[in-house]
Amino acid sequence: MAGIYIHIPFCKKACTYCNFHFSTQMGMKEDMVGSIKKEILVQKDFISLNEPIETIYFGGGTPSLLSVEQLASIMDTLHKKFTITKDAEITLEANPDDISTASVKEWMSLGINRLSLGVQSFQEEELAWMNRAHSAKDSLRSIDEIFEAGISNFSVDLIFGSPFLTDDDLKKNIALLVQKNIAHLSCYALTVEPKTALHHFIASKKMIGIDAEKQADQFLIIMDSLAESGYEHYEISSFAKPGKRSKHNSSYWQGKSYYGFGPSAHSYNGENKRRWNVANNENYIKSLSKNIVDFEEEVLTETEQINEYIMTGLRTKDGIDWRNFNLKFGEKNTQAFLNECEKYFLNGKIIKAGNNLLLSKEGKLFADGIAADLFFTKL
Repeated sequence: MAGIYIHIPFCKKACTYCNFHFSTQMGMKEDMVGSIKKEILVQKDFISLNEPIETIYFGGGTPSLLSVEQLASIMDTLHKKFTITKDAEITLEANPDDISTASVKEWMSLGINRLSLGVQSFQEEELAWMNRAHSAKDSLRSIDEIFEAGISNFSVDLIFGSPFLTDDDLKKNIALLVQKNIAHLSCYALTVEPKTALHHFIASKKMIGIDAEKQADQFLIIMDSLAESGYEHYEISSFAKPGKRSKHNSSYWQGKSYYGFGPSAHSYNGENKRRWNVANNENYIKSLSKNIVDFEEEVLTETEQINEYIMTGLRTKDGIDWRNFNLKFGEKNTQAFLNECEKYFLNGKIIKAGNNLLLSKEGKLFADGIAADLFFTKL
């Protein structure tokens, strides 16, 4: 089984913190859709076309900016090229200001059965600072209209750790979502990425920097609050009601193969090869006009495969099964890995659960740092 990610690189506004590939110029939308469809058709020799597709994810950017006709034409092209399972999870990222009961029903008619809603916060001051195009009122209305249209399995994004978010406001955000019985929550710590407005504001002293201790405290609030409300913390940033995990995102952590279509989209063959498309709308469209996909590719070394396995495994609730590690990478590497983990066993940041090695609650606060520390150098 494989997945498909489609990158739609358009947004109404540039968010303060975002470093994803996108454009606020909408004039290329039709050409972009045509190019994505062409890339789907010319793609070959990366993942076997006999492998059924079990998840499709429209990300971005803001895929909800496409018309239903444009989305339908992409879906039709996917069905022409691939075998898509009858129960495939098909997700569309959307912003609250693009949501109406009618629009959701139109998306459902295309086979889209899951949404990822970019709420980020219910605090107006914070939304204004983020330069979001919606208000808290828009978010609450959109959630009600998604339910009214008939989709109950959808996700909401929240950002924590910003200078404007108090602990009390965070608790209010969480309480609202719990009250609405949202099936899935993705909670992300605000990060300062190069070439973003946020990076410029901090560098020019127009805004205070990110407080790591505050972020850790707010992450603990999220973990405790959602656990009490019956959510499963199945991946560092992901919380779900029972049976409502994101199948598409889970496939990334499980190392499954996936295609990426659209500018800047990444693909993985499930073994040792990654490729990524040019992150430039004009160049992407120009290359596809010649039936050429402009991409770069890398073949992962054994060391890189081990490090990816460590990084993705530790992010999940199930952690790393050392027996599977041994089967994939051999006894010598397994013993070296366990030896490096010993200090984290002793300080309680990694715990043993049968054959699995898991981050403890405290360990989750340092997930990226712990994974990096456990990375192998060149074998």
